[in-house]
Amino acid sequence: MVRTDRQRSGDVAEQLVSERLAARGWMILARNVHAGRSELDIVAVDPGPPPRLVVVEVRRRRSTAFGTAEETVDYRKRALLRRGVARLMEAGTLPDGAALPHLPIAVDLAVVEPGPGGRLTARVLRDILAG
Repeated sequence: MVRTDRQRSGDVAEQLVSERLAARGWMILARNVHAGRSELDIVAVDPGPPPRLVVVEVRRRRSTAFGTAEETVDYRKRALLRRGVARLMEAGTLPDGAALPHLPIAVDLAVVEPGPGGRLTARVLRDILAG
């Protein structure tokens, strides 16, 4: 399957975020999980405290000329994420058949953007669906 430049850029961003989270002690359970019409970028366990099951939406921006990465997570994307998380929880398993851990669930947003010297930076905004 041929991947577009945009898809490859997204793959790089997801890999960067996965590596950074794992370096912080997070356990990456799955990537690119299809749940209904949603694709959940990363499913992981944040050791906390308190520990939690986290779906991480990864957004990459090459520039802010057309808005920030946070602004791309509009009400439609939030609704899609809610439905995807509900489908995942309903299934109770990951794509490989492993059971989901029994932990509180949250959705975080990982923003990947150019930093000093052109190096990619990643920052995580916690609990974007809370409230």
